[in-house]
This record gives sequence, structure tokens and C-alpha cells, in this order.
Amino acid sequence: MVKRVLGLALVVVAFAACTKTPPPAPSDKSGFGSEAPTSRPAGGMGDSSAFRTIYFDFDSSDLSADARAGLQENADYLKSNSSVAVTIEGNCDERGSAEYNLALGKRRAEAAYKYLADLGIDSSRMTTVSYGKERPAVEGHNELAWAKNRRDDFKVR
Repeated sequence: MVKRVLGLALVVVAFAACTKTPPPAPSDKSGFGSEAPTSRPAGGMGDSSAFRTIYFDFDSSDLSADARAGLQENADYLKSNSSVAVTIEGNCDERGSAEYNLALGKRRAEAAYKYLADLGIDSSRMTTVSYGKERPAVEGHNELAWAKNRRDDFKVR
């Protein structure tokens, strides 16, 4: 009798574990788009939180519409704060070799740099660096984490 009850309990637990609903997929192909800053400081030396992070599709350095919109906001902030200079940090998810991801992160940072320069931001106010997969924003081994790690961050220097 005890074996039967334990066996039944094991089956119920195993079944319950198999029926968990997976997390919802992102609503569009661009991952999470871009994140709005929580606040924009006025004037002064600037604040890295004033900049929107932009995100990329898997294995891509192409700027999505959301990324271009975020870069336009970043350019507007830089135009109204002429003393602020930034470093554009290219990042990747954990997939791929360290060498490949460093190169991809560099292409991502340079794509943002070029777009901002095209919007009228003086190149002397911008530098780029690639961290590849070495600085994840989110720990995890799934698409939700990977999408948040394929990004450019903007740091005031």
C-alpha cells in the first residue's frame, strides 16, 4: 500500500513538473526594443542613466527601428548637454566564442557611434569599446536573458 501511494505521488509530481507553462515570448522580433531611462538629469556633467540602452537581434549589429528611436533620444540629450561625452559599450549574449563576440560587440558599438555621428553628434564626444560576452546584464541561459545581453550601453566619461 505504501509503495502504491509513493508511486502515485511520484507520478503526480512528475506530471505537474511537465505541465509548467513556459514564459511568454517577446512580442516582437527585436527582442526588448530599447529601455527608457528612469530620469534625465538637467545639465552638468551628465549621468549614464540619462541614456537609453539599445538592443540587437541575435548575431546582428543592424539597428532596429526601436534602436534608432533610442539613439535619437540619446542624440537629443547629447545635443542639449554639450559638455557630456560618452563611451558606447558593445555587448553580446553568451553564445559564440570570446573572439567572435568581441568583434560583434565592436560592430554593435560602432553602428551606434556612426548613427549618432550622422545625427550630428561630434565624434570627439564618443568612444567605443566592446566587452563581448564578459559583462552580461542578465544571468541566464535562455532567450529572455540573451535578448537583454545583446545591447549597447552608454556611459558618461
